[in-house]
Amino acid sequence: MRNTLRLAIAFAPWLTSMYLLYWLNVNEIWTSETAHRGKMAAMILVVGMVMSFLIQSNFGKRSAQP
Repeated sequence: MRNTLRLAIAFAPWLTSMYLLYWLNVNEIWTSETAHRGKMAAMILVVGMVMSFLIQSNFGKRSAQP
């Protein structure tokens, strides 16, 4: 149960970044004509993935300590 909760917490930033992209598209806040849309989408996903990686790494360090 504890590992499942840690995994859910670690994946939260990445899932949030994907939902943010979905929300921006569905609400037509940005369209295909938006300047630098691809670069912004990539950066949003990278930030979410890096945050997830850092959180998971932090959990790994804590569980490895005696």
